[in-house]
Amino acid sequence: MTLPLTGIRVLDLTDGLGESCGRYLADLGAQVTKVEGPGGARSRRAEPVVDGVSIPFALRNANKRGIVVDLDDPAGRDRLRELATESDILVESHAPGWLSERGVGAAELSALAPALVCVSVTPFGQTGPYRDWVATEQVLYALSGVLSRSGAPGAEPLLPPAGLVEETVGMHAAWSALLAFYGRLRTGQGQVVDLSAFEALVHGFDPGFGTQGSAAAGRSDDFPRGRPDASNFYPVFPCADGYVRICLLARRQWRGMFEWLGEPAEFADPKYDTIPARFAAAGALHPLIEALFATRTRDQLVAEGAARGVPVGGVLSLGEVLTTEHFDVSGALADVEIATGVHARVPTGYVSIDGARVGMRTPAPEVGEHDAVPAATRENPTRAGLGNPQPGTRPLDGLRVLDLGVIVFGAELSRQFADYGADVVKVENAKFPDGLRQSKRGAALAASVAWGHRNKRSLGLDLRSPGGRDVFRRLVVEADVVLANFKPGTLASMGLSYDELAALNPRIIVSESSAFGSTGPWNNRLGYGPLVRAACGVSALWRYPENEDLLCDGSTVYPDHIAAHVTAIAVLAALIQRTRTGRGAALEVAQADTALVQLGAQLVTESLRPGTVAAPGNSDPFAAPAGVFACAGDDEWCVVSVRDDDDWVQLCGVIGRPELADVPAFRTRAERIRNRADVDDVLDEWLRTQTPAQAVAALQAAGVPAGMMLRLPELLTDPHLAARDAYTLTHHDLLPKALPTAARVARFSAISDPPLRQAPVAGQHSREICEDVLRMTTDEVDRLVAEAVLQPPVEEPAPVSETAAALR
Repeated sequence: MTLPLTGIRVLDLTDGLGESCGRYLADLGAQVTKVEGPGGARSRRAEPVVDGVSIPFALRNANKRGIVVDLDDPAGRDRLRELATESDILVESHAPGWLSERGVGAAELSALAPALVCVSVTPFGQTGPYRDWVATEQVLYALSGVLSRSGAPGAEPLLPPAGLVEETVGMHAAWSALLAFYGRLRTGQGQVVDLSAFEALVHGFDPGFGTQGSAAAGRSDDFPRGRPDASNFYPVFPCADGYVRICLLARRQWRGMFEWLGEPAEFADPKYDTIPARFAAAGALHPLIEALFATRTRDQLVAEGAARGVPVGGVLSLGEVLTTEHFDVSGALADVEIATGVHARVPTGYVSIDGARVGMRTPAPEVGEHDAVPAATRENPTRAGLGNPQPGTRPLDGLRVLDLGVIVFGAELSRQFADYGADVVKVENAKFPDGLRQSKRGAALAASVAWGHRNKRSLGLDLRSPGGRDVFRRLVVEADVVLANFKPGTLASMGLSYDELAALNPRIIVSESSAFGSTGPWNNRLGYGPLVRAACGVSALWRYPENEDLLCDGSTVYPDHIAAHVTAIAVLAALIQRTRTGRGAALEVAQADTALVQLGAQLVTESLRPGTVAAPGNSDPFAAPAGVFACAGDDEWCVVSVRDDDDWVQLCGVIGRPELADVPAFRTRAERIRNRADVDDVLDEWLRTQTPAQAVAALQAAGVPAGMMLRLPELLTDPHLAARDAYTLTHHDLLPKALPTAARVARFSAISDPPLRQAPVAGQHSREICEDVLRMTTDEVDRLVAEAVLQPPVEEPAPVSETAAALR
């Protein structure tokens, strides 16, 4: 098959951070050339290293070419300039100013190659007070607010599994790169993109001020000073052969559980149909479930849960994930040669296109492997613009997206298109409302709707009726993209499969997503993010090492947001391909596959060295001192990551103990890891006399990665995020106050920030869409309303206030 980004050339100057951006673009067909200095990238030595192979490097650089260019040499810089003029996209992760000091920064290269899209991926962006700070994945977890919500009440906060940050940042970089490139298709002009990993994690991993899941209806507005008690959100129970997790969100799911329990009288009150009531009664309810589950196996519980409509999933270890039949049959895991002579069980990739999985084709290149190999010849159809856009237009203006998506994933996927210009029509049925619209009692609108559905229109339509499907088919003729995340087979069962829609509109792109994909024995499993995490090994790693049954991922919404980004990239790649071919495509992304790819380094390591990968807690197996440390104050913490011996020398100076740098037990990384408890004690003693801000400022001034644990409210006042205007306010007439919201995915030199049109109430634009898009008469619309096929809003929204109007 011809991959969607075939013919697009990407220069990849990333080293560690951002490498997964080039990997995904290469998966999708771009010719990605990794540019390294003499001796190769530092990331070639990134842990874990097995049989001499860096597993993260091998995974994040597959499908790429590799060349050596010495940017400290004038000839090397000339070579980079030449390559830039022949390329479409350049992605780099050097420290701010490093390339410019050598005359090959984004501004200089853009002057030579005006059509080039230059994406700079750095920990904190090109501006702001933290610009020159250094960071590790653990540091970014702390600063982003993720750490503050992870862990058990009364215990130290717990770092999530490794690898998720880099993949999240890489997907934000890939989306930003293709968004700018798609804009170039219209204008012929490239641009410069400034992507901050800090902001990508704040807004894109599990945003505190963004779309949340159904269980948010049972959470308090104000979490306690320590970690929230998340054990009731998606509880875990022991069973005969391990552990299972359940998700009781909808009323019908609770009724299924109630009947399974034998209809206990103490829970017969209808109030237990609500999430808050069940959370409040967990102390009495959970022992009943535990007793029911104790003698049954995971498979038995999953099967009976499915029969009763109760979402149940097994909690799998990495070893169990690697041998799971579903991932073998679906092709999500496969045996692959990741380096010469090194074969491993590997997550194959994020997406399937027209029924074929897109993923690893060639191993990561050796240093300079393609120095003497010319780039493939190509026709380049992308230099000239496709039109004459008016000032202020956005890259996706003119596209129409029909959004059938629900809950977090659905909202986040289509929002990315709406924010950057597409006319996104959310198609929803009042008889089966989107779970995201579930609001707290007495609230006119869920905050998640305001966050997740801004800039969209809403069409109330009964797709279960023949008339509703006819209206939808007419819309497909006028559309570019259909997005859905129903259970596999749902669209086909309604006569709305890709083949049927493509017969109406050959240019249509249809993207379907589900928990476990459309193939394999789990294809029809009830799936939510917590069950996906449990099935893919994420939950088993997201815990304290000494407590197997206390999973600490209950308060996160993962992988919904990042899977939405993965899917958006694939859709945009298909749109780019359509500009050349005139034809659409069928895309599929399983959320489970997203989690597997993001956990790839641990899975591959476990494949090569069975039994060696365990939940590390807050200890970095490959560095010391490194982890979460208490500081002065009430539940105040910071993360410190000593990467190497130079960092250790600098840290010793900062804490006033320079003599420790020469102590044999601490001198090398290997010795510090061996004596972790002692070296941690040294740092811990100093940190307890410092506030997080004091400690981090001193360590960062010395070039040692460190970050204070920020809570969600602190993100809104953080000086760096404020300096970069990372947040803005969104208003809605049905909400009592404005909400902080992400201002943008990245800083673009030629794409303005998204507008902030308020989210629609259900069915708000039903008449407008039918009359304007489908050119229906008023009588025709009235008839469809009378037949309950078309659903206008039950009550028209209140007039927009003058203040809100001015802010929009």
